[in-house]
Amino acid sequence: MDHPDDDLDELIRELNATAASPLRESRVTPAPSAAMPGDASRLERLLRLVAAQHGADLLLVAGAPPMVRIDGRVQPLEDAPLDGVEIEEMVLPALPPHARRLYQDEQIADASFRIQGVGRFRINLHRERGRAAAAVRMLPQRVPRLTTLGLPAQVEQLAALPRGLVLVGGPTGSGKSTTLAALVDEINRREHRHIVTIEDPIEYEHVHHRSIVEQVEIGVDAPDFPMALRAALRQAPDVIVVGEMRDPETMRIALAAAETGHLVLSTVHTTDVASTISRIGDSFPPERQNTIRQELAMALAAVLTQTLLPRIGGGLVPAAELLMVGYGARQHIRRNALQHLHQEITITRKHGSFSLEESLSKLVRDGSVEWNEAHTRAVHVEEFEQLTPIAS
Repeated sequence: MDHPDDDLDELIRELNATAASPLRESRVTPAPSAAMPGDASRLERLLRLVAAQHGADLLLVAGAPPMVRIDGRVQPLEDAPLDGVEIEEMVLPALPPHARRLYQDEQIADASFRIQGVGRFRINLHRERGRAAAAVRMLPQRVPRLTTLGLPAQVEQLAALPRGLVLVGGPTGSGKSTTLAALVDEINRREHRHIVTIEDPIEYEHVHHRSIVEQVEIGVDAPDFPMALRAALRQAPDVIVVGEMRDPETMRIALAAAETGHLVLSTVHTTDVASTISRIGDSFPPERQNTIRQELAMALAAVLTQTLLPRIGGGLVPAAELLMVGYGARQHIRRNALQHLHQEITITRKHGSFSLEESLSKLVRDGSVEWNEAHTRAVHVEEFEQLTPIAS
């Protein structure tokens, strides 16, 4: 069997030479179209209640009643507590066959679920304290336009980048996937390009506008992210979207794709620009990290991080930080001097960069967020206090 590095090197040579290459025979066996076992009516009833209350998440944990998240706050949906067997019996029938097999083998699985007339949901079935638990997120029926997300206007320029790696960082529930989908939609509407998304599961369903969009779901269309990404590179894409950078192999292939002229967009579970870049390098063995930093310095085009804050009057509003990567940032990444990246945001402001503190300050001055709430989210507190005196 060939070594993965040799296979990747061969793939990069093909891309650089722009030589036509026949597609390899697929090794993926299509998922069987077995009928859904059991009955998911109770889960459907709960999800209809979540949708009616404009909730974001349904949380099912043993010992507690079904809980719904509305505007960031978790509250009971019903009174009676659940047990693990109930949760498993409720959720398992909603999973497709490949996800049920994964749950039986690994005790954790993700899948999408559709209720006709209500919408689509992302299901995560897992275990805690030896019992089944689930988190079900409602997915918007339409991809939101980028201008409706409340992000600073500079973020829109990411959709105009011709090539390179764009990372969107943030904690769980910060809207990373929504921002990524909105960027893809913007490219789809403005450019004549071939876009391939690789997701687990597919969250937003794109339609073809000026671009053509292929959406690959892990477990349904491909067995894992690395194989799906390798296959995508031979499908003549202009834009590749990787739902999440989960493992070193996926990161390595994504870097190679960005270095060979593709625009690659992905998300990372991080909190700021420096930690986003550090997360990539630190995912590799120590002997590989310096090489990866050199590749990352060449491939990286931009890093966007975001978080959600309670809006005055209800709802949530995003605050963000954007670094458009230039010469100075590349040098800091090569030397692993990531503590200097914050000052690069100031240096590259004319190219569209902005700090989290600037974003938070604007939200306070616009009357969208309380000063104390913004203050607790600031990473560089002194900068925020200078931009936003407490009297304002």
